[in-house]
Amino acid sequence: MKNSVLKGILGAVAVAGVAVIAKKVIERKRFVKGIFEEYGIKERSPFGLADKIREMDEEQYQELKGKFKKEFASKCCHKNFDRKEEKFAEA
Repeated sequence: MKNSVLKGILGAVAVAGVAVIAKKVIERKRFVKGIFEEYGIKERSPFGLADKIREMDEEQYQELKGKFKKEFASKCCHKNFDRKEEKFAEA
Protein backbone atom coordinates (compact mmCIF):
# COMPACT_ATOMS: atom_id res chain seq x y z
CA MET A 1 0.00 0.00 0.00
CA LYS A 2 2.81 2.42 0.83
CA ASN A 3 4.33 1.87 -2.60
CA SER A 4 1.14 2.81 -4.45
CA VAL A 5 0.72 6.01 -2.39
CA LEU A 6 4.33 6.96 -3.07
CA LYS A 7 3.89 6.31 -6.80
CA GLY A 8 0.76 8.47 -6.80
CA ILE A 9 2.53 11.35 -5.07
CA LEU A 10 5.50 11.13 -7.44
CA GLY A 11 3.15 11.01 -10.41
CA ALA A 12 1.33 14.14 -9.23
CA VAL A 13 4.62 15.97 -8.73
CA ALA A 14 5.79 14.93 -12.19
CA VAL A 15 2.57 16.18 -13.81
CA ALA A 16 2.87 19.50 -11.96
CA GLY A 17 6.50 19.85 -13.07
CA VAL A 18 5.62 19.22 -16.69
CA ALA A 19 2.82 21.79 -16.48
CA VAL A 20 5.15 24.45 -15.07
CA ILE A 21 7.75 23.77 -17.76
CA ALA A 22 5.12 23.87 -20.52
CA LYS A 23 3.81 27.20 -19.21
CA LYS A 24 7.30 28.70 -19.25
CA VAL A 25 7.94 27.45 -22.80
CA ILE A 26 4.67 29.00 -24.00
CA GLU A 27 5.52 32.34 -22.34
CA ARG A 28 8.95 32.46 -23.94
CA LYS A 29 7.59 31.47 -27.35
CA ARG A 30 5.02 34.28 -27.09
CA PHE A 31 7.82 36.73 -26.15
CA VAL A 32 9.95 35.77 -29.15
CA LYS A 33 6.94 35.96 -31.47
CA GLY A 34 6.27 39.48 -30.14
CA ILE A 35 9.86 40.49 -30.85
CA PHE A 36 9.55 39.24 -34.44
CA GLU A 37 6.33 41.21 -34.91
CA GLU A 38 7.65 44.36 -33.20
CA TYR A 39 10.74 44.57 -35.39
CA GLY A 40 8.99 43.41 -38.59
CA ILE A 41 11.03 40.26 -39.07
CA LYS A 42 9.39 38.13 -41.76
CA GLU A 43 11.63 35.06 -41.56
CA ARG A 44 10.78 33.21 -38.33
CA SER A 45 14.22 31.77 -37.69
CA PRO A 46 17.43 32.73 -35.90
CA PHE A 47 18.83 33.74 -39.30
CA GLY A 48 16.05 36.28 -39.83
CA LEU A 49 16.74 37.74 -36.38
CA ALA A 50 20.48 37.87 -37.09
CA ASP A 51 19.88 39.70 -40.38
CA LYS A 52 17.71 42.26 -38.60
CA ILE A 53 20.35 42.76 -35.88
CA ARG A 54 22.97 43.49 -38.55
CA GLU A 55 20.72 46.24 -39.94
CA MET A 56 20.12 47.90 -36.54
CA ASP A 57 21.99 50.85 -35.15
CA GLU A 58 23.63 50.62 -31.73
CA GLU A 59 20.69 52.11 -29.80
CA GLN A 60 18.14 49.67 -31.26
CA TYR A 61 20.52 46.77 -30.68
CA GLN A 62 21.02 47.67 -27.02
CA GLU A 63 17.24 47.96 -26.55
CA LEU A 64 16.68 44.52 -28.08
CA LYS A 65 19.54 43.06 -26.07
CA GLY A 66 18.03 44.45 -22.86
CA LYS A 67 14.66 42.89 -23.65
CA PHE A 68 16.20 39.48 -24.20
CA LYS A 69 18.38 39.79 -21.11
CA LYS A 70 15.39 40.72 -18.96
CA GLU A 71 13.21 37.91 -20.32
CA PHE A 72 15.75 35.10 -20.28
CA ALA A 73 17.78 36.01 -17.18
CA SER A 74 17.87 33.41 -14.45
CA LYS A 75 15.77 34.60 -11.55
CA CYS A 76 16.32 31.62 -9.28
CA CYS A 77 19.25 33.11 -7.37
CA HIS A 78 18.33 36.79 -7.70
CA LYS A 79 15.32 37.53 -5.51
CA ASN A 80 15.62 41.28 -6.09
CA PHE A 81 16.39 41.07 -9.81
CA ASP A 82 14.50 44.26 -10.78
CA ARG A 83 15.82 46.23 -7.81
CA LYS A 84 19.44 45.40 -8.64
CA GLU A 85 19.00 46.83 -12.13
CA GLU A 86 17.49 50.03 -10.70
CA LYS A 87 20.34 50.46 -8.19
CA PHE A 88 22.88 49.85 -10.93
CA ALA A 89 21.22 52.44 -13.18
CA GLU A 90 21.21 55.05 -10.39
CA ALA A 91 24.89 54.62 -9.51
